[in-house]
Amino acid sequence: MSQSQYVLALSCPDRPGIVAAVSSYLYERGCNILDAQQFDAAETAVFFMRVVFAVGDKGDFAGLREDFAPIAGNFDMDWRVHARSDKKRVMILASKFDHCLADLLYRWRIGELNMDISSIVSNHPRGTYAHLDINDLPFHHLPVTKQTKMEQEAQLWTLIRETNTDVVVLARYMQILSDGLTAKLAGRCINIHHSFLPGFKGANPYTQAHDRGVKLIGATAHYVTGDLDEGPIIEQDVERISHRDTPDDLVRKGRDIERRVLARALRHHLEDRVVLNRKKTVVFSD
Repeated sequence: MSQSQYVLALSCPDRPGIVAAVSSYLYERGCNILDAQQFDAAETAVFFMRVVFAVGDKGDFAGLREDFAPIAGNFDMDWRVHARSDKKRVMILASKFDHCLADLLYRWRIGELNMDISSIVSNHPRGTYAHLDINDLPFHHLPVTKQTKMEQEAQLWTLIRETNTDVVVLARYMQILSDGLTAKLAGRCINIHHSFLPGFKGANPYTQAHDRGVKLIGATAHYVTGDLDEGPIIEQDVERISHRDTPDDLVRKGRDIERRVLARALRHHLEDRVVLNRKKTVVFSD
């Protein structure tokens, strides 16, 4: 019997019977649980769960989803369910630094990131990325200045809606989004930055770090909020450096970390492994 696989992710106030209710519901409808992870956040009294399950040929996923609503209501769940084969539509925003954009495109092309690219948007013209072979992808040049920022964001928001974009990725997009736009994109806009913040702000952070003699550099991927670079963290990584490393070495190693951290964060989001826990996240490992 062929089977279709689905992912159910949920959070709700912690109380007895949640796991039993979910597993019993799936069992009674002939579903086979392939993977299940759960977490009880004691400090917030919230329960989190991610379940991968299979439905056979005779299974009615639409009815199964509809019938689950009363259980979700009984436990006051915030929940979502989708087929593992479904692809989210991802818009990638980039500026002059293109290492994260190039890496995401490579991982997408080899099938590592299960997504459709709705478009690439940049405040620089297409020619900036001539070496990346993006001619087969929708590209939008939206230049911006301090005077035109709100107009440019209005164009961006229109584009997000017209392309049915599910996720926006700031792949070293060197523009600060307004509070209004970040509110509209809550929980579906991912940013990457070096992890020196808030210590080394502004221009040349790697030179600042080198001048201070730091021994660790890293990167942070997080959901974008109105609090600049302080949204819920999805993924981080670090790498040791030594007194032998020059500022250029720090920049080179920083690019490598940024690439892999952003890719992991996006993959976690695409696979519904990330559940918000107030100002933090619960990330179910693969």
